[in-house]
Amino acid sequence: MDFNYVAYGQDKRLVKGKIPATSMEAAQRLLSHSGYQILSIKPLTPFFNTAGSFNFSKVKPREVILFSRQLALLLESGTDIVTSLELLQEQTTNKLFREIIGEIVNDIRGGSSLSLAMSKHPKAFPPLYHRVIAAGEQGGSLEVVLRNLASFVQRNVETEKKVKSALTYPGVVAVVGILVLLLMVTFVLPAFTSLYSQMGTELPTPTRILIGLSDFFESWGLYVIGIFIIAVTALVIYMRTPMGRYHRDRIALKLPVIGRILLLSELSRACQTMSLLFKAGLPLPEIMNQTTAAANNKLISNALADVQHDLIRGEGLSRPMTKNPLFLPMMVQMVSVGEETGKLDDTLATVSATYDTETDDRISAAIGMIQPVMTIAIGLVVGFIAVALVSSMYSLYGQIG
Repeated sequence: MDFNYVAYGQDKRLVKGKIPATSMEAAQRLLSHSGYQILSIKPLTPFFNTAGSFNFSKVKPREVILFSRQLALLLESGTDIVTSLELLQEQTTNKLFREIIGEIVNDIRGGSSLSLAMSKHPKAFPPLYHRVIAAGEQGGSLEVVLRNLASFVQRNVETEKKVKSALTYPGVVAVVGILVLLLMVTFVLPAFTSLYSQMGTELPTPTRILIGLSDFFESWGLYVIGIFIIAVTALVIYMRTPMGRYHRDRIALKLPVIGRILLLSELSRACQTMSLLFKAGLPLPEIMNQTTAAANNKLISNALADVQHDLIRGEGLSRPMTKNPLFLPMMVQMVSVGEETGKLDDTLATVSATYDTETDDRISAAIGMIQPVMTIAIGLVVGFIAVALVSSMYSLYGQIG
């Protein structure tokens, strides 16, 4: 969410602005790290909620990846930050991204830090991104942080594509199968029905079932479609509520094949995020705060929040994870090893890579299994319709003979 703030800058000038953050405490920390003395800060509550509105000029992740790597290269070559950003602005083909970079340049010239300037543009740079940039600015390792961020965003994009491919294929096949069935019941069967009624023949059971379906859709089809649209709309609205999202994510993790893939994907993202923030030098409570905010699944987010709560109470990181079965044994064990050896960032990166590999294997196996299952299902439906039509034709010919 966004917060409006009034603060004194490093040059003692009064500054007003807006900053996105996961909580008011996180917003205060971001402003303090950027050298601002906060006078007031409060959450922004817009009259219209545009979070779900369509954005036809969106900054794509690949553009952020290329921007991060090119900016790191320019800074390593000795080019100052303003000149580097201006060069990247000229090369950017995305109109929205070009405007965002231009605003960042103006803010930096006005005395703002790079991280604070980026925080004003969540469409391109989410809170996790500019928080890591702020840590890189403080540690003097901005080039390294930018390269790590580019790799982080790229891995997330690749993982999301793989998960979407596993979910998209069965959905598309199912929709096509339903449309074919509806077309046959709506347009093909009525022609046969009128013929059979004129002949007055006794029809086989499969044919009577199909004709019954055809008559039902002919009489009540519009009502069924209307109820279906209303139900889907109500379901979508409910899914946008916190409780609806919780139940959606809970059901998703319990799906037979897809659930394990989604769990591995979320745990990989969490480990990768924590590893990135550790390398940036952030404290562990702040790392857990950002990792919780970056989680896509509400159950994983709640589990990470519980771990953060126990961590603040002094229970460490691995011990609270043992209390929740969502954290798989290998992850818990590797986190424990990382705590003991002081190499938590490396062990988390290893866990993330392992889960990515397992996710790829399971996605390949799922797609390989879904294809024949969907093919058989559609074949059975089409076969039933074919048998019903052919058997009715034979019955008709027999009675005529």
